[in-house]
Amino acid sequence: MAKKIQDPDFWYSFLLPYVNWHTRTSYRRFEVHGKGNIPKGAAVIFGVNHSNTLMDALVLLSSNNVRKVFIARGDIFKNPVIAKILNFFRILPIFRIRNGVAAVRQNDDSLNKAVDVIHDNVDLYLFPEGMHRTKHSLMRMGKGLFHIAVDANKQFGDQKPVYIVPTAIEYGDYFRYRSTAMIHFGQPINVTEFFKTTTEENEAANINILKERLHDEISKLFTYIPDDEDYDAIWEIVKMKNEKRAGGLFKKMQRNRKTVANVLKYKEEKPEEAKMLFQKVLEFAEERKKQRISVMSTAKRKPFLNSLWKFAVLVVGLPYFLASAAVNLPTWIATLVIRGKLKDPAFGNTASFGVRFVLSPIIFTIGTVVLFCNLQWMWALFGTVLLYFSYRLFVDYCELARRWISDVRWTFKTQLRKQYEALKLNTLF
Repeated sequence: MAKKIQDPDFWYSFLLPYVNWHTRTSYRRFEVHGKGNIPKGAAVIFGVNHSNTLMDALVLLSSNNVRKVFIARGDIFKNPVIAKILNFFRILPIFRIRNGVAAVRQNDDSLNKAVDVIHDNVDLYLFPEGMHRTKHSLMRMGKGLFHIAVDANKQFGDQKPVYIVPTAIEYGDYFRYRSTAMIHFGQPINVTEFFKTTTEENEAANINILKERLHDEISKLFTYIPDDEDYDAIWEIVKMKNEKRAGGLFKKMQRNRKTVANVLKYKEEKPEEAKMLFQKVLEFAEERKKQRISVMSTAKRKPFLNSLWKFAVLVVGLPYFLASAAVNLPTWIATLVIRGKLKDPAFGNTASFGVRFVLSPIIFTIGTVVLFCNLQWMWALFGTVLLYFSYRLFVDYCELARRWISDVRWTFKTQLRKQYEALKLNTLF
């Protein structure tokens, strides 16, 4: 009997903890919410927003220890070697019409395998938007996920219910390595129950109803901003209002959503005033970026005092940073070179992950050998611990230095600070 993609595999299980560790440590903060919403003993398909290339799948993979299979766009399977690697990582292809009629014909095989995956109680993850986009919004969804759900319900819905679980990933920053990531599982959609109660006889119409429902449910799980001409201004307001407040990622997301709701209400009630405000916000954002000031600095009432404690931390951590920079120089240079050649900046964090994934065990092994060959075992052990954390400290130190410089600049940009105060965001929202 041929091996299924969802079947246990020794090498996959051997590598998985290493992959998940690298994923988790790629973020300063990593949170998972709503695990209790995932149905047990059922056929489950997860519909997820797609905003950060391969990192989306890696983040989901590390969310729990349950077996998972993913579906990705078929064009990345063109190379036979890459296709085998992707298959090893439990990823099935779905082709679109632009990939050619011959390629689309292969979808039947993938869809049948996908139905078999959930029949075996293995979680199936899809990105129904079909392509990634670095926005807190949602694009139009394709039908692949829903065809799988419908076919599964026809085949074994009378034996076990089929569910679609709305899922959202929210990142603190799409482009900066070691930012934050939050996964939020929503209330499941019972597909089996839906088809028992629907009055619509046309299958295509029922699929459209499920598409709209999934879109609406996912939009409730993260900072969702309607994709219109005011998106950039609204997102800038949200960042200036909520970027620096304390609390976990979930609470921050809730504050973000509240701010979005207030802004949209203001836009509806006072469209002309909102239009003028959005224009001023975009002008301020353009000048802020030109002056190389982080949005995290803008709402600080006493930026100079904030810069002082950052400076103190930077001074204390400087020796460790210099040592970390020297040790991790190959990783740093390789990452800069690869990221500099990317046509799509959204792949930046995937590149950073990949370089560290390959080089960190080599650097750690060589460094550990050197330490134990040249130092007493206690000092060598201490140095190994420092080496273990060195790359994360190196990246975080650079980020802290960037924010410190931003705070200092913001302190002395009197005119720009007046421009910010004139927006009166705290009063309005």
